[in-house]
Amino acid sequence: MTDPSPVHATTVAVRRDGAWTAVMILGPSGAGKSDLALRLIGRGWRLVSDDYTRVWASGGALHATAPAAIAGRIEARGVGIVSVRTRLVARVVLAVACVPEAVERLPEPQTRRFCGIDLPLLALDPRPASAVEMVAVALQTL
Repeated sequence: MTDPSPVHATTVAVRRDGAWTAVMILGPSGAGKSDLALRLIGRGWRLVSDDYTRVWASGGALHATAPAAIAGRIEARGVGIVSVRTRLVARVVLAVACVPEAVERLPEPQTRRFCGIDLPLLALDPRPASAVEMVAVALQTL
């Protein structure tokens, strides 16, 4: 197991095939990470961590948790910091990069490395309502 490293990301998890599977949403402040996470949470996902996520590699997989100071809370822009249902730890299988524009229709597969683990990387404009479904579809293809 590697020592946990902080990543500027919001991480959410969903129960799939009996296990919790997480998606790490990447982007600068204001990119829409928390907004996309709140929409996923509204569809039954659980928050792992908002804005900063601690990740580590173990057994060939990447795992995530929240720093203690922010566990269980997410920023709802314009509303404030709110408490939501959480998942303490989850295995991360996909990274989503929030981009401010439409993406290519059929992009080449990309990856991003965290703690020596390569994750598939989905570039996504988080603003359209379909962004939630795009994350779900991308997760199903793994």
